[in-house]
Amino acid sequence: MRKISLFIAMSLDGYIAKSNDDLSFLKLVEKEGEDYGYAEFTSQIDTIIIGRKTYDYVASEIGASHYDNGQRDVYVITRTERPQEGRTIFYTGSLTELIDRLKSENGKNIYCDGGAEVINELLKHCLIDEFTISVIPVLLGDGTRLFKNGRPEQVLNFVTAKTFETGLTQLHYKLKK
Repeated sequence: MRKISLFIAMSLDGYIAKSNDDLSFLKLVEKEGEDYGYAEFTSQIDTIIIGRKTYDYVASEIGASHYDNGQRDVYVITRTERPQEGRTIFYTGSLTELIDRLKSENGKNIYCDGGAEVINELLKHCLIDEFTISVIPVLLGDGTRLFKNGRPEQVLNFVTAKTFETGLTQLHYKLKK
């Protein structure tokens, strides 16, 4: 069965975006030639699930092809219906039903790239199997928290921790079944 993996960055105080959905703090650890394992990670996935706000931000800053490269399906979780664009599907149905269907299909793993609402809905149903969390050495003080209240306790097994010369620390855990 396919697994859902979270690969995300947060500030040391637990925020994935500033209060105005600004992700510019991620630039603090940009280094030419360093992708923090992202290419290796994405080689193991063929489906992406992402919230609409995160999708819109990345599409405007980098381009929609960052997600839809023609090699994978992209599900943008949204409340507003939009027509499919390439392999990008704007999904308005039940997130848990979508996950159940995707996990039962053949394929590579499924990547959840945020945002916080989508992540926390998945956590409420214990649907994230692996967590790769990169901690950026900055205290933002306010913004969008990665982990919100109102979800069940979930015990994780430690896999690895890596440190990088930029100060980024990357933590990898698997959900204990």
